Amino acid sequence: MSAPIPDQVLRRLPALDAVRVIGALAVVGHHVGFATGRNTGDAAVGAWLSRLDVGVAVFFVLSGFLLFRPYAHARATGQRPPATGRYLWRRAARILPAYWVAVVVCLLVLPQNRPASTGDWLRHLTLTQIYQHGQLRHGLSQTWSLATEVTFYLLLPVLAILLLGRRRPVPTTPTSARPDGVLRIALAATAVTGGWVALMGLGVLSLGLHTMWLPSYAGWFGAGMALAGAHVALRTGRGERWRWLDDLGRAPLACWTIALGTLAVATTPVTGPRDLAEPTAGQFATKLVLYLVVAVLLLVPVAFGPQTRTKGVFDSVVGRWLGRVSYGLFLWHPFVLEGIYLVDGRPEFTGDPLGTFALTVVGGLVLAAVSYYAVERPFQRWGGRWPRRRSTSESQSRVAVATAAS
Repeated sequence: MSAPIPDQVLRRLPALDAVRVIGALAVVGHHVGFATGRNTGDAAVGAWLSRLDVGVAVFFVLSGFLLFRPYAHARATGQRPPATGRYLWRRAARILPAYWVAVVVCLLVLPQNRPASTGDWLRHLTLTQIYQHGQLRHGLSQTWSLATEVTFYLLLPVLAILLLGRRRPVPTTPTSARPDGVLRIALAATAVTGGWVALMGLGVLSLGLHTMWLPSYAGWFGAGMALAGAHVALRTGRGERWRWLDDLGRAPLACWTIALGTLAVATTPVTGPRDLAEPTAGQFATKLVLYLVVAVLLLVPVAFGPQTRTKGVFDSVVGRWLGRVSYGLFLWHPFVLEGIYLVDGRPEFTGDPLGTFALTVVGGLVLAAVSYYAVERPFQRWGGRWPRRRSTSESQSRVAVATAAS
């Protein structure tokens, strides 16, 4: 088999944008369930709404996959990995401007946040609000996951070196014998999260604070990274051991049925309380595992396997547009939700969840579109133009970094 050229291996997978939308809508549903009081109300509806925070797992697995793929490709082909400075600059241009706008608006406009202290401003503008108890402000509660993602972004170049080693010539051994690092990544991520949760179980770490920190979710990011390694191995013709992932990609209905069944298990008490009460370490670990299965089974049929009608639906014009504005929906939907209750004068933990969800999504998409066209897209273009690329081969190895968003 002739090896594909780099652009074919690292080509953008636009159908994954729709996966990001699913994650964003799930997070909206989770917050609406909490705001309307349904998370702890009706047993069936509340149980499902309370577990729609599975959308966070979708975000983290997807980020691990998209951002690690250029590093895996560089290692597989003996090319130079993405330049750290350029990678971090483009991540900052993608994430921070729109986020800072949301922080300013929420801290200035929402009456529950006034007056915001200097500490509130500093913590939220620097994405360090998760490192102390009780520092998440109204309209910004969802940003705990963004703070965790940014920590992953910062560590990724180091993790790539630790897990893959530095660049070296492509080995001359048969392609099937070349190491791809997939198992090493999976085992390392499992060890980090497993050890972290064990410390929670022993009382060394807090279940109310340290569940927001990166080590809790190393398994989710690591799963995405491992899938990226397998994807590159398959596309460079040396990943026969991972061919079963392409086989799974041919069976989206089966994958998503199992994912739905796994989420149904997560709606039971095995994953802990539905309100803000702290779970046990065992319950938290169970939730991590079940959510990981859901996120992986959602991603695999879209990232792996041949082009299918299902991928065509995900890759539609609407799907692509929703994917582009999904970050804005994530940022702005809590502000819209808070606004609905303020304008309508609703008491807390009341309201129709379906109607509230629809209003929140529509309002969130409006603000998301404004955010994308007025802030995100201009800064992405600016970030893509500077600093200038030093060589064509380097730019090829970075192509996926510019398109990855979360």
